[in-house]
Amino acid sequence: MVSEKILHFQGKNKDLNQLSQQIVQQLSTEGYKTQSSTAPLGIVVQATKAGILRDIITADRAFSILITGEPNDFSIHIGIGKLIQNLAVAAVETLLVTWLFLAVDVPEMLWTEHVENGIVKEITQIVG
Repeated sequence: MVSEKILHFQGKNKDLNQLSQQIVQQLSTEGYKTQSSTAPLGIVVQATKAGILRDIITADRAFSILITGEPNDFSIHIGIGKLIQNLAVAAVETLLVTWLFLAVDVPEMLWTEHVENGIVKEITQIVG
């Protein structure tokens, strides 16, 4: 099983860099430790949060967001992935192919439910 949620938006005319900064700011406000990196194929944001959920899942997992597309036609991919210690030096292509969306087990399905019920709604509100 792969854990991934895809949101697609059209006609929003959003600056994707600014959108990623708003998402990072929202996650930081909620106590997530975040990092982001921009590459030709999109913007990757990783977030992890200390506490019970992180302890249940394992310390090397992160909640990952990939923003791709153009201001009036973009997608946001959300999933569970391996925590990259220094996302800025990791190749985004490698992230997408091997680490962004890993197979999940039962504890991670609970995390996915949390993501879908909370973070997805917040991102949708930010996009407008």
